[in-house]
Amino acid sequence: MHFVQPSREVLAETLLAAGPEAPTLCEGWRTKELAAHLYLREHRPAAAAGIVFKPLAKRAEKAVRDLAERSAEPKAYEKLVRSFRSGPPALSPMNLKSVDNSANLTEYFVHTEDVRRAGDRWAPRSLDPAYADALWGDLIRRAALLYRGVDLGIVLVRPDGPRHVAKRAAVSVAIVGDPGELLLHAHGRTKQSLVMFEGQPDAIALLQSADIGI
Repeated sequence: MHFVQPSREVLAETLLAAGPEAPTLCEGWRTKELAAHLYLREHRPAAAAGIVFKPLAKRAEKAVRDLAERSAEPKAYEKLVRSFRSGPPALSPMNLKSVDNSANLTEYFVHTEDVRRAGDRWAPRSLDPAYADALWGDLIRRAALLYRGVDLGIVLVRPDGPRHVAKRAAVSVAIVGDPGELLLHAHGRTKQSLVMFEGQPDAIALLQSADIGI
């Protein structure tokens, strides 16, 4: 099943409901900056490349800030979010389902939670089992990269049984949680992810202080 388009719809609705000035879990960004980022990565990928290529980070951040500033008023913000919601340009490679899934399945889930969990009152969503499985599959493909900065072995464990060794080392920590929660932890949303740890106390402390994510 293809979950990216429904995830795009949920993310867009979450952004619209929050308005342009709501907090997010993305450091330094409110919802207007997050919406600008989402739009730019599909419509002006060169301007958004700094998210991945650090030498271009200042250029990318300026593009996001400029568009966010132009979209600060509610009507302009709504137009920006609806432009994101309508999808990528006709010739974008993201119109290919394989590319769309690879680029956006995790992106949209994480950013939806970036808005939802930035406030004081939130609860985890109940995910369709097939959607949870898709997120799990995406996570295990990327886990070694996401935990590369951790000087420990990492084992990801789902409460319903499946487990994945993300990284091998003499001392390991198991991170236990539902797929969406594990995905958030792996992407650096460590304080807002509902996970448990199994391992030596000093190893768990090291994990909790580590640089996780991209």
